[in-house]
Amino acid sequence: MKSYSIALIPGDGIGRDVTAAAWTVLETAASHSGFALAGTEFRWSCRFFEETGRMMPENGIETLRGFDAILLGAVGWPAEVPDSVSLHGLLLPIRKAFVQYANIRPHRLLPGVTGPLRAENFDILCIRENTEGEYSGAGGRVHQGTLDEVAVETSIFTRAGVERILRFGFEQARSRRGKLASVTKSNAQKYSMVFWDEIARKLAADYPDVEVTSYHVDALAARMIMAPESLDVVVASNLFGDILTDIGAAIQGGLGYAASANINPDRSAPSMFEPVHGSAPDIAHLGIANPIAAIWSGAMMLDHLGEKAASDRVMKAVEAATTRGIGTIPGKDRTDAITATVVAALT
Repeated sequence: MKSYSIALIPGDGIGRDVTAAAWTVLETAASHSGFALAGTEFRWSCRFFEETGRMMPENGIETLRGFDAILLGAVGWPAEVPDSVSLHGLLLPIRKAFVQYANIRPHRLLPGVTGPLRAENFDILCIRENTEGEYSGAGGRVHQGTLDEVAVETSIFTRAGVERILRFGFEQARSRRGKLASVTKSNAQKYSMVFWDEIARKLAADYPDVEVTSYHVDALAARMIMAPESLDVVVASNLFGDILTDIGAAIQGGLGYAASANINPDRSAPSMFEPVHGSAPDIAHLGIANPIAAIWSGAMMLDHLGEKAASDRVMKAVEAATTRGIGTIPGKDRTDAITATVVAALT
């Protein structure tokens, strides 16, 4: 029997609950599909930071390198560890070290879920550049604590980085409905975003079958709310993609349904899969976190591993649950009840 080795990083807060739920569903799907999942759990988290002074061990990246994929729950406990520490100590180093440059976030309404918009028939795939841009970490502060203090944060856009994420977006559009929205703010940012627009126009010649439209980020944000059904694939920089996908999560019913994949397209290192939501300290350990985003992320992981039939089976089980009204109203159903309903739909 084929077996895949999966690194499990539940992280903080509800991350632990939703990762356990997703793992239960994924193991069940695997057992029904003729393969196995071998999970190894790592307790890297804000609690680990408080104990050791690090979000993960010095050899953390090399430890993860040998796995087929990584399933992450949520990272962050701002009351104890600043988000700037937890994010730059675990999530971002993994994305960069494993060249997970494509962050994929699907946005559509599951059956039975009511979104805040009149529009229902939308299916948007957001592709976010994941390793450079505004989150490059280049900059610094001088004269700290004085009236002359200066903070500089420099966005880094490389031709290789911009071209590869745009090509990834074009390829995704080609496999879907043939429409690509390239997002910048080139009227205000006349260097990095004009650079992005120029590369998008150049690459468009290689994809004559894809209709590409360039949008300013504010206009695209409005379109996601006013006419989401007009969008197919959206490709954006690290910061813009991060913000736009929270809009995507909102119009699909909330962060409880927002899945994501951090992909290394050439498969030279493991990819990582995680719900978009955070650790939600306010509801941690109450047992009411919605695990659907984590389960959906797990389905994306199975698809990436080449187990598309199992991935489809998981998503059909999720849709069977939401069709029955399970997991469709925040806080109504307990985490274990949603999980049990999805598992039952798999059998």
